[in-house]
Amino acid sequence: MPAPIEDYALLSSCRTAALVSRDGSIDWLCVPRFDSPSVLGALLGDEDHGCWSLRPTDPGAVATRRYDGDTFVLVTTWRCATGVAEVHDFMPIDGHRVDVVRRIVGVSGAVEFQDELRVRLDYARALPWMRKVAAETPTMLAVAGPDALVLRGLARDAADHAHVGRIVVAAGDTADLSLTWFKSHHDVPAPLDVDASFEATRAWWQEWADRIDHHGPHHAAVVRSLLLLRALTHESTGGIVAAATTSLPEEFGGSRNWDYRYVWLRDAAWTLETLLEHGFTRTAERWRAWLLRAIAGDPADVQIMYGAAGERELSERVLDSLPGYLGAAPVRVGNGAVSQYQADVIGEVLVALEATRAAGITEDAFSWPLQRALLGQMLQWRDRPDRGIWEIRAEERMFTHSRAMVWAALDRGVRAVRESGLDGDADAWERARDEIRDEVDRHGFDAGRGHFVQHYGSVEVDASLLLLAQVGFCAYDDPRMLGTVAEIERTLMRDGLVRRYRTETDVDGLAGGEHPFLACSFWLVEQYANSGRKQDAAALMDRLCGLANDVGMLSEEYDVESARHAGNTPQALTHLALVRAADALVGHHGRAALRR
Repeated sequence: MPAPIEDYALLSSCRTAALVSRDGSIDWLCVPRFDSPSVLGALLGDEDHGCWSLRPTDPGAVATRRYDGDTFVLVTTWRCATGVAEVHDFMPIDGHRVDVVRRIVGVSGAVEFQDELRVRLDYARALPWMRKVAAETPTMLAVAGPDALVLRGLARDAADHAHVGRIVVAAGDTADLSLTWFKSHHDVPAPLDVDASFEATRAWWQEWADRIDHHGPHHAAVVRSLLLLRALTHESTGGIVAAATTSLPEEFGGSRNWDYRYVWLRDAAWTLETLLEHGFTRTAERWRAWLLRAIAGDPADVQIMYGAAGERELSERVLDSLPGYLGAAPVRVGNGAVSQYQADVIGEVLVALEATRAAGITEDAFSWPLQRALLGQMLQWRDRPDRGIWEIRAEERMFTHSRAMVWAALDRGVRAVRESGLDGDADAWERARDEIRDEVDRHGFDAGRGHFVQHYGSVEVDASLLLLAQVGFCAYDDPRMLGTVAEIERTLMRDGLVRRYRTETDVDGLAGGEHPFLACSFWLVEQYANSGRKQDAAALMDRLCGLANDVGMLSEEYDVESARHAGNTPQALTHLALVRAADALVGHHGRAALRR
């Protein structure tokens, strides 16, 4: 049985990631990329679907854990009757190989550890052939099809489709265990220089964190959130995946289980803005390059999401080999939303690219013509209904947030010409922009109830309406926005946290419900802070940051009844929203300030 979602900590090589439970089991590892098949998949089943457990044999051992400074070197301290020892887990930052290292360090006395490894390749569809190899240190190979692992550092014996070993470490002792993936038709990689790799990896993360430009409350949460965003960013391509996992349930036991190991243009755009705000101009330039590569081509073919390198084929399928987290099925690979039209995406991209201009990153012969082409496509699609920001799987509608983002796309085009001196048909964009605003004012606002509505013809609200003020469609203290906030508080709040929308309606075409969505709650902090409700903003921010686990990670949703994380983890959108909310608390107005 997997651990509670909040019991996991992340390891990252900035190409793939692993999840380690509080009791020392690596239950999720996909190689060689975030979106590759798993080789350890117990997170979506049980130990027979792949895990690597390392913990003391003493059943009374107690663990505490932390990251080593501002890094992703995870230090788990075990206190036993016979002594104290630490396990330092990390993934080296090395683009030429994929390794997981588990270093055991004796602190006092002597502690016996049991290591139990169950390798299950290709989403647990392939049980590998395991064999011992003669070498200076105990070594095993695991091979199945195109994939192979070399396991070093401990003599293990077969036991019921697992391989088990024991080791005793005394004070001052160090033992290094490693797992290295490679293509099975290649030679076995040389052993890792663990000492050098440990120091290089620790220094790499700390040096990156030291460049973060942030001052104010919740500093530690902001730093850890930005580090998590970096950890989910592919080092070679620059693409940031939405989460490290697939199919962790939005409703426990339910079917709202999605694969988030891909790059959403919306999230990429928000990340670009956030990096710019915190001093990472060069990183933001790489982000812009990724965005432009991904969407290059016919503007009519723009997708809402891509693979980490910009791959377009992300078709959704169901895996029968993994039963799901605590039985929540189906387990999905790929994401059917890739074929949806979501009208807000081009708006988000153009808003973010305006932020790069404001930061001094100049347009080139590629970047502005592509934006111009997107604006032309936006004009062609201006009256087209869509699936909305929440990727509904029911009928397309005229979602108010989507329509406001069409306005934002055209608005940024007008401003690029009028204020930045770029070339384009600003007059046509301006006419369309003003017509969209009039349309939203007529159909997206319920004058009788005094609030914006989820979609035209609805009386419901939606948490995405909190984004209207963020992009400058209206002011944070506009009476219409204040009325919308009041209705969100009345109908979407659950124990002080915000749901995306009421799943009791038929808007999304899915069975079951879900829990409060943490990013939406951070959006409300931003709204409170910018509309004069400073105390409410601070109180909600404290509450939300208090939901992070012991190493600062937040997932997609939060189950208030059971006080547990829900949905995929760590969720990039949640941590992006945390950083923006923290900025708002110190008076920073983000992209709305650019619009004003």
